[in-house]
Amino acid sequence: MDEDGTRITKEAPAHAFDTDAAQAVYRAIHERRDMRHFSGGVVPDEVLRRLLGAAHHAPSVGFMQPWRFIRVRSRPRREGLHALVEHERALTARALGEREDEFMKLKVQGILDAAEVLAVALADGREKHVFGRRTLPQMDLASAACAIQNLWLAARAEGLGMGWVSLFDPNEVAALLGLPPGAEPIALLCLGPVHAFYDEPMLQRERWARRQALPALVFDDRWDQPSTLFEAPPGAAPQAPAPSVDG
Repeated sequence: MDEDGTRITKEAPAHAFDTDAAQAVYRAIHERRDMRHFSGGVVPDEVLRRLLGAAHHAPSVGFMQPWRFIRVRSRPRREGLHALVEHERALTARALGEREDEFMKLKVQGILDAAEVLAVALADGREKHVFGRRTLPQMDLASAACAIQNLWLAARAEGLGMGWVSLFDPNEVAALLGLPPGAEPIALLCLGPVHAFYDEPMLQRERWARRQALPALVFDDRWDQPSTLFEAPPGAAPQAPAPSVDG
């Protein structure tokens, strides 16, 4: 469905998915949530292999495939990660000033509660990959983020929740997980069954922030030149803003 809840209709190009298949892709995108509440359980090995396969089929600049995944299975190691996250959470709260108490109410227990925890790192030796990175070296991070998004959407299609935790000191996580010099942790992914998916993004539900209106973020030709893409055709009734459906 579109963001306003209407069913997608289109004149399909020759290589388009059929309508139901295309609808499923959009549904996964719009119903994906950054989950913080998990119900334990397990992720079967064959499902986890599918999810990691989806991640591994992400695009990467220069086909460098910079992503590495560490499945954190031992309870003591999870508890070590959780302690690092809690330490950074307190420092982040302090840095937020007047929103400190509000921030500390947000739950980050997934590292202990989720069926699986995956640490995602950028591989060592990335400096060898020059294709597409000579002027934009951060494209290794962009490529790995695509892999995480692939995994996230596949997880939603499988009925599993996922949360991305970034509250940690990368040097401390690298030491705990035995990363080689040059490798860099970028995410702790909590993955597993959930009681229910949030109806709206958790941070929006908690009134931390709201999604910006898309027309304010799309320009024509130059920065801050509003795009004509969102102008109503002459004589058309004004459209109501689309509700937020992603998070």
